[in-house]
Amino acid sequence: MRTPLCDAFGIEYPIFAFTPSEHVAAAVSRAGGLGVLGCVRFNETEELEETLSWLDDNTDGKPYGVDIVMPMKIPTEGTSIDLKAMIPEEHISFVDRTLQRLGVPPLPEGEGRDGVLGWLHSVARSHLDVALQHRPVLIANALGSPPTDVIDTCHEHGVKVAALAGAAKHALSHVANGVDIIIAQGYEAGGHTGEVASMVLTPDIVDAVGPDVPVLGAGGIGSGRQVAASLALGAQGVWTGSIWLGTEEYRNLSANHSAWETAFTRATSSDTVRTRVYTGKPARLLKTKWVEAWAEEDAPQPLPMPLQNLLVSEAHNRIVASNDPDVISMPVGQIVGRMNEVRPVADVVADLVAEFDETVKRLDGLSV
Repeated sequence: MRTPLCDAFGIEYPIFAFTPSEHVAAAVSRAGGLGVLGCVRFNETEELEETLSWLDDNTDGKPYGVDIVMPMKIPTEGTSIDLKAMIPEEHISFVDRTLQRLGVPPLPEGEGRDGVLGWLHSVARSHLDVALQHRPVLIANALGSPPTDVIDTCHEHGVKVAALAGAAKHALSHVANGVDIIIAQGYEAGGHTGEVASMVLTPDIVDAVGPDVPVLGAGGIGSGRQVAASLALGAQGVWTGSIWLGTEEYRNLSANHSAWETAFTRATSSDTVRTRVYTGKPARLLKTKWVEAWAEEDAPQPLPMPLQNLLVSEAHNRIVASNDPDVISMPVGQIVGRMNEVRPVADVVADLVAEFDETVKRLDGLSV
């Protein structure tokens, strides 16, 4: 399993692993892939600085990447307090009623944290500034192409830029802006995703951008067979996310991991839904009582980003603390139906590689 991206990044396998956990990212890099740390959860630059310093020291000198959330167009922003004032009382009341109906208790006094501010352009800029003081080899943007000055700054530091795309026209726009790598994120994927499935999207984008622009296949990739399929469609590597939620290293992100593990190990590939209730933009989540409440007749329409996340941030904190698998709110792709046990990252990588090799050998045997 070796493509030109392996040489470009100094990695053994073209397996890119997006994760909010530095422990998962480091383990993937040590295992031969490229761990990519999602930064949106960091409200304070000091916390990100400490985390990236930890990554520097715990990847055995192997490369890693960083994922930010930055729109191409710079929006008008306010402070967190200013933005909260823009949230309608109707939405606040709905959240309170729903949590009470679902039996989610309030947080103990003094616990919890502010809403995730990494969705704000200014905060994402600060994430970039901190990241470039360390040694990432890749900056990925979850909202497509970042502003061109950001791309230029990354290139000045010798760092490549990747951007997610849900359509060929988006990929072409990213390339025109100077993006180096396109992540073709299909409908099956967890988190923010478009409406075209990977089997169609990957070759569409590969053909559109041409042979000089590497493409990573994303969405529905949790086995070596699926890695092989993505490369057969023209991708030079794969962008994975959901499968790392089912690893032992991911447990370091929260002490309340048992509810999440119960929820995903019993879920099928039909137990996700694409909705705007998490961030204000369409994102695929696990289907739970909390998510389904937003589809009921009396539910208000989700607010635009970043207001929706600010609205539900305390609710998410309370849901995590309640440790109830029926209520959790978590982005995950349709691949969740294959996530039936919790394993070490190294084992997941080894299985991806082994099954890829078996699949390629089997396909070789079909040729005449």
